Amino acid sequence: MLRGLFRTKNLDEILSNVGGPQFALKRTLTAFSVTLIGIGAIIGAGIFATVGTAASGTPERFGAGPSLMLSFVITAIVCGFTALCYAELASMVPISGSAYTYSYATLGELIAWIIGWDLIIEYAIGNVAVAISWAEFFNRLLRNLGIHVPDWLTSNYRTATAETLAGAPHIFGVPIVFNIMAFGIVALITVVLVWGIKESSNFNAVMVLIKIIVLLFFIGLALYYVSPATMAQNWKPFQPQGWFGTLTGAAVVFFAYIGFDAVSTVAEETKNPAKDLPVGIIASLIICTILYVLVAGVFTGMVPWETVRGWTAAQRGESLTMALETVAPQALWQNTVIAFGSVIAHTAVLLVFQLGQPRIFFSMARDGLLPSVFATVHPRFKTPHVTTILTGVAVGGIAAFATVDEMVSLTNIGTLFAFILVCVGVTVLRRKDPGRARPFKVPLGPYLLPGLGALSCALLIYFLPEGSYWRFVGWLALGLAVYFSYGYTRSAVGIKLGRPERTPLGLKFAAICFVLIAVGLFVIPHDVAPRELFSEAFDSGAEKHNQTLYGLVIIIVGLAGALLGIWQGSKKEA
Repeated sequence: MLRGLFRTKNLDEILSNVGGPQFALKRTLTAFSVTLIGIGAIIGAGIFATVGTAASGTPERFGAGPSLMLSFVITAIVCGFTALCYAELASMVPISGSAYTYSYATLGELIAWIIGWDLIIEYAIGNVAVAISWAEFFNRLLRNLGIHVPDWLTSNYRTATAETLAGAPHIFGVPIVFNIMAFGIVALITVVLVWGIKESSNFNAVMVLIKIIVLLFFIGLALYYVSPATMAQNWKPFQPQGWFGTLTGAAVVFFAYIGFDAVSTVAEETKNPAKDLPVGIIASLIICTILYVLVAGVFTGMVPWETVRGWTAAQRGESLTMALETVAPQALWQNTVIAFGSVIAHTAVLLVFQLGQPRIFFSMARDGLLPSVFATVHPRFKTPHVTTILTGVAVGGIAAFATVDEMVSLTNIGTLFAFILVCVGVTVLRRKDPGRARPFKVPLGPYLLPGLGALSCALLIYFLPEGSYWRFVGWLALGLAVYFSYGYTRSAVGIKLGRPERTPLGLKFAAICFVLIAVGLFVIPHDVAPRELFSEAFDSGAEKHNQTLYGLVIIIVGLAGALLGIWQGSKKEA
């Protein structure tokens, strides 16, 4: 077996690696500012954009209807189990790496790499979708104010209409179309994040205050325009599509809760992490849950479930403004305020997630799994400026020229997978290191609540669309290609174990094969469930027989090659 593939990193060793002047981050955050960071990450695109889809469902998926209120409670309970686990680990290991660092301490290097790579889905890739969504809401807000930006500056090649392409400037006959708003907001946030964590926190605090006021404003408007008796009538039937609809709605609105874990990424910039991190994680989750249930209640009370089902996908993406427009079409300035709140909410999520991703890269580089330049700190601002700028360029560049379909489901499955490993990590660390001081402990022992957390996250994964499974596993395969071609031989733990300085030829071959596996996973039809894969591939009369068969063959060849390469690489080491 390859040396130390599942070797864990001792907690004392992890903590001792923090504090060198070239790696030190500035501690300025308090429990209050950490709580605001959590709220800033949680309340965003989810509550403004997913409530309509979660309530109504789609032709392929069930909807929660008025039981959306219950869906939010169910998801909050699931996140609550995980939040307690995050709070325990964050108080013990106040390091920027979040779930990546916790996995390194409990489940070993390979699992830590997988979770670190997985978190890119939640933070960087998820932020591409948020940036594009921000640009759409901001453009709509400008139009409400009478300001019109040319379509070729607010679109991309995949969604641009023929009229947009014709009206765009051309260079050598090629139309120039890009989303300057999506790129611009990411660039602005990157500058703020490089400037300093205190400045970023203050900026976030202002945005959190604005979006909470806007949500309370929406709730007040709903109660003003719709009587309680009408709302109660619209809540019947409470579960129009049964428990399956309620649970499917819970899986969808999980996107609205993503972010409380981002609090743990600022652990090294918190004054008293043992106390402040648990407070920030749990308090932000409780505050957001109360707001979410209130918003879900008035939303489903304002507009009957059957009406929401008749909305288009674009209209469901503007759920709150559509609901207000339905019951009070004359309330134009109030709707503009709600649209403004949505823009601010998106901005806060972008800020916190752009803050979190560089710190994951920072921790991975400090462990040798990524190039050391990723672990450098700005001499004046004391921020991980290299990874912050690289993340900003990547997210902003992709958001300017691309559209992201079904990103919500992909982000959900990646985050739920990370949550499962954090819950398992609490149980493992309680057994491996029972005597270590734990400023905060998950109540009722190491098995009950962490176990419920892991099982409930797995349940929500079950209710996600099949396509998210294939894309997620394909993404992890790409991550394994990077690990075996670079991280395995360069990790700090690996060097101590005597791994070869240069990557063995067998592992290079395995890395290529992992890329092949990813290609196969992206080739197969994403609407085919895993249980239907072989029947679809070997049934010549099936609608997507050829595509499924080719993808399956590529996956099998890639898997066989990867196993062979790993075996050869381990023989070389021996």
